[in-house]
Amino acid sequence: MAAGIPMPDPVCLIENTTEKLSVNPEALKILSAITQPTVVVSIVGLYRTGKSYLMNKLAGKNKGFSVGSTVQSHTKGIWMWCVPHPNKPGHTLVLLDTEGLGDVEKVDKNDTQIFALAILLSSTLVYNTMNSIDQGAIDLLHHVTELTDLLRARNSPGLDGVEDAADSGSFFPDLVWTLRDFYLVLETNGKLITADEYLENSLRPKEGNSQRIQNFNLPRLCIQKFFPIKKCFIFDSPAHRKKLAQLETLHDDELDSEFLQQVEEFSSYIFSHSMIKTLPGDIEVTGSRLKNLVMIYVNAINSGDLPSMENTFLALAQTENSAAVQKAIAHYNQQMDQKVQLPTETLQELLHLHRASEREAIEIFMKNSFKDMDQKFQKELKTLLDGKYKDICKKNLEASWDRCWALLQDVFSPLEEGVTLGIYSMPGGHTLFIRKTEELKAKYYKEPRKGIQAEKALRKYLKSKESMSNAVLQTDRALTAKAKQMEEARVKAEAAKAEAQRLQILQRRNQRRMEERERLHQEQVRQMQLAKEKWQAEQQRMQELRMQKEAEALKAALEAETRRLHNQIQHLQATANSSSDPCILL
Repeated sequence: MAAGIPMPDPVCLIENTTEKLSVNPEALKILSAITQPTVVVSIVGLYRTGKSYLMNKLAGKNKGFSVGSTVQSHTKGIWMWCVPHPNKPGHTLVLLDTEGLGDVEKVDKNDTQIFALAILLSSTLVYNTMNSIDQGAIDLLHHVTELTDLLRARNSPGLDGVEDAADSGSFFPDLVWTLRDFYLVLETNGKLITADEYLENSLRPKEGNSQRIQNFNLPRLCIQKFFPIKKCFIFDSPAHRKKLAQLETLHDDELDSEFLQQVEEFSSYIFSHSMIKTLPGDIEVTGSRLKNLVMIYVNAINSGDLPSMENTFLALAQTENSAAVQKAIAHYNQQMDQKVQLPTETLQELLHLHRASEREAIEIFMKNSFKDMDQKFQKELKTLLDGKYKDICKKNLEASWDRCWALLQDVFSPLEEGVTLGIYSMPGGHTLFIRKTEELKAKYYKEPRKGIQAEKALRKYLKSKESMSNAVLQTDRALTAKAKQMEEARVKAEAAKAEAQRLQILQRRNQRRMEERERLHQEQVRQMQLAKEKWQAEQQRMQELRMQKEAEALKAALEAETRRLHNQIQHLQATANSSSDPCILL
C-alpha cells in the first residue's frame, strides 16, 4: 500500500471486551503511516449475515475477514483492512468489518458503541440485513436515534433528536443498504420498482399523529435525516445452503451467477461513489487523522462522556494541532542542527538561519494543522520556536565563549611562558610584553569561528592577566631605575674616563707639540749649523775657488808672461840669427 505499511491481512482495530473497548496499537501504527486521503467503508448488521464476505470482495480477496459457517459470530469488535483504492490513485481504501449486532453470546452488549463507531469513522456505511426491509431491520438501525444524543452539538436545540440530526447530516456517511438472500418481487401496485425505490418506500413515514404512528415514523425520520444519500442492493443466495459453510473456498462457477453479478455491481458502486472521509469544512481525513479520531471516540466512550461533535472537533484539533506543532518543532530542530554550526560569527547569521527554519516550520504546521481558528496552536508554536531560538542563542553564546576562551589560552600561552621564563624581566620588558600582546591579539583576531563573544572574552582574558602585566611593569620599572642608576654611574665613569683620556690626549698633544718644537728647534739649529757649515764650506769653496782662480790667473799670467818671454826670446833669437851674431844673449 502506497504511503503506508503493506497489509496482507486485516488486523483488529478495536477490540470489544466485556469491560471496555480497546484500540490495537499495531492498527494505529498502520494508520499513522498512511498520509493519503482515505475512503472509509464500514459494514454493520446482524451477526451471521455475510458481512465479512462482501468486505473481502471489496478488498479484492477471497479470504481475509473471517467468514464463519456457524451461528457463532466470528468478527469481534472492529477489524480493519487498508488497501490501495482501485479507482482512485493516491487514495487508500479502509475497510472496517464490525462484529455482528445482536450476538446472544455476548455478555456485555455494546452493540450501540460498535454501531456508533462504524458511523463515526466511515464515509460509506453498509447496513447488511437479511431477506427484506422489515420493522426489525429498521428498529436495529434506529440505533442512530441514540447517536443523536451521542453526537449532538452542544447548545444546539432540537426536537426529539430530529433537528439535531439535520444539523449534523453532513457529518454522517452515505448509507448503502444490502439485502441478503432477497426473496421478494420488487413490485408495487403491479408495477416493477428498483431496489432504491423499495428502500425509499420502506422508509417513508405514515401520516397521522398517534403515538403508534409517531413510534413508527421516528426511526424512519432519523434515517432520512442522518443519511440523505442512500443506496440499496439486493443479493440472491450465493449457493445452496449446504455449500455456504465453504463460501470462502468456492470458485465462481460454483456460485450463483446472479449473485456474482450483484456483488460486482455492489463493488463497482462502492469504488466509484464512496467519497473521501471528510470532516465539516471539507477537511480530508488521512490515515493519521483517522487514527486520532479512533482514539478520541474510543476514549470518550470508555470514559462515559458521550462525544459531542463540538467536543470531537476540539479533541481532534487538540491532537492534530499538537502533532502539527511537534512535527514543526522537529523540522525546526532538524534544520537548525543541519545548518547551524556553533558558534556563529554574528548574531545576524544565527537570526537569518532561525528565520528561514522558522518559516519552514510554520509552513509545515499550516500544512498539518486542523481548524486552528484562533491561532492558539500557531501562537504556541511561535512561543516554542522563540524559546528554541533563545536556547540556541544561549548555546551559541556558550559555544562562542568556550571556543574563544580555549583559543585565548592557546594563543597567549607563549606570552605566559615568556613571563615564567623571565624573558620580560628586564628594563623595557613591559614594552616588549605589550608588543607581544598586540601580536598575539592580531593572531587571535585572525582565527575563524570565534563567534559573538570574541571581544568580550578577549577583554576578560586580558583583564585576568592585568596582574601579570602589572608585575612585568613593576619589574620593568625597578630594573629600569636600577639600570638608570647604573647608567648614570657608567656615564659618569665614562665621562671621567673620557676626561682623563682627553687630558691625556691633550698632554700627549702638548708633549708632541713640545717635542715638535724641540725637533724644529733642533732642526733649525741643525739647519743653521748646516747653513753655517754650508756657508763656511761655500766660503771655503769660494775662497778656494778664488784662490784657484787667483792661482789660475797667476798661472795664466805666469804662462802668459812665460809665453811673452818665450816669444820675446824667440824674437830675440830670431833677431839674433838674423844678425849672425853667434852670441846669444839669454
